[in-house]
Amino acid sequence: MSKLQNRFTTCALAPKSAAQFLTALGFVLGLMAFTATSEARGAPDSFADLAQRLLPAVVNISTTSVVTGNRGQQQLPQFPPGSPFEDFFKDFFDRNQPQQRQRRATSLGSGFIIDGAGTIITNNHVIQDAEEITVILHDDTRLKATLVGRDPKTDIAVLKVTPKSPLSSVKFGNSNTLRVGDWVVAIGNPFGLGGSVTAGIVSARGRNINSGPYDDFIQTDASINRGNSGGPLFNLDGDVVGINTAIFSPTGGSVGIGFSIPSSTAKGVIDQLRSFGRTRRGWLGVRIQQVTDEIAESLGLDKARGALVASVTEGSPAESGAIKSGDIILTFNGKPVSEMKNLPRIVAGTEIGKQVKVEVWRDRKLVVTELAVGELKEEQVASRPTKDEEETGKPEELLVAGLGLSVARLNSSLRKKFKLKDNAHGVVVVKVEEGGGAQAKGIRPGDVIVEISQDDVRAPKDVVARVKKAQEDGRKSVLMLVEGQSGLRFVALQLAAKK
Repeated sequence: MSKLQNRFTTCALAPKSAAQFLTALGFVLGLMAFTATSEARGAPDSFADLAQRLLPAVVNISTTSVVTGNRGQQQLPQFPPGSPFEDFFKDFFDRNQPQQRQRRATSLGSGFIIDGAGTIITNNHVIQDAEEITVILHDDTRLKATLVGRDPKTDIAVLKVTPKSPLSSVKFGNSNTLRVGDWVVAIGNPFGLGGSVTAGIVSARGRNINSGPYDDFIQTDASINRGNSGGPLFNLDGDVVGINTAIFSPTGGSVGIGFSIPSSTAKGVIDQLRSFGRTRRGWLGVRIQQVTDEIAESLGLDKARGALVASVTEGSPAESGAIKSGDIILTFNGKPVSEMKNLPRIVAGTEIGKQVKVEVWRDRKLVVTELAVGELKEEQVASRPTKDEEETGKPEELLVAGLGLSVARLNSSLRKKFKLKDNAHGVVVVKVEEGGGAQAKGIRPGDVIVEISQDDVRAPKDVVARVKKAQEDGRKSVLMLVEGQSGLRFVALQLAAKK
């Protein structure tokens, strides 16, 4: 107690009674806890100790590839078909064209060691098309590397070297615990300057930069430049929470916007590459789109969430599990689908063959179904609708005032005019009002309306009837399944007020 009393003295908080003493003691202990918490979350005085510990596990990667091309190659002039000059000039150019030349090109990147036996992680684009891969350790030791496996969709590659003695290594941390504003450290080989350390914060989570189907990047302002690709992003515990992959840079240099693959994504891919030499992803067999506020309202969903199923592939796990076009997938294998882009990542990371529960929103209520997850193959594509009945003759156009467009029944002349496939079925849009809601949603003449309010439409009168019913039910919008040049998609159109 004497030490505490001395401390209170130095803090000018000496109590005059036992009650005051206890009050003051509580205040000081609370202040000490607050200070300790603040210090734990703040920036360190220096990153030197952390860098010294981590640098030996970060490597430079040098690749060599052979590039074939012509230098100074001239193009053959264009002549009318059958011109006598065509053969003459072709023979002349063939005889005098320079030989194709091969040259060796080198590139540099970064990587990091995850076990003492010599397993190294980097980006796929660092080693893509490489004939030789050389790993340069922190002490400048150069080792030839072999490719264990690579995954272009997540831009991850696994290499293997054979060291004479165990190597320094780092372990993965949990990127899911990262918060915007947390400190991170990047180490790599920018511009060939190996062993460069930069620090910054997590600027954003879950970034989609349209580099692949499983985008979920960590954005950081830690300086990342060319050559940093494949290098690690560390938290302050020294755990790898990301793989530095891309930068946003109008100038080619760092502008404080870098992107890293989160460890939560990378670990599963790396495990599969090490086990199988390739990735084995789960497959559902649906074509999906984003749920907008209008779509949610038209289907009676409380808010915009989930993934809207536009079509189901024939023979797919989704078909076996009774998933239907128009369903909104809300959870998959117990994991919530907050927005469309979450579903491919959740499905891809699910064990193949596993029986999972899927919650969908259908007919304005929650429905639970079960299915066995399949394995994604590159050749798996969505199926097309079945062929509808063909009608001939001059089509009758019908204006749908509530939607701002005119429709007609499909027949041979309209199929030919709009270059529609034989198996297209529904009602074709022939006119779209300028400045109307349909035009704003990207509806164009030649688009085919397949469903309205999840009911098939076969004739223009079906469209009018569905719109009229939606207006009578007091709905603000109506949901249409439309087939255009890019395939099937759902479109929610605002309804004009009934007069």
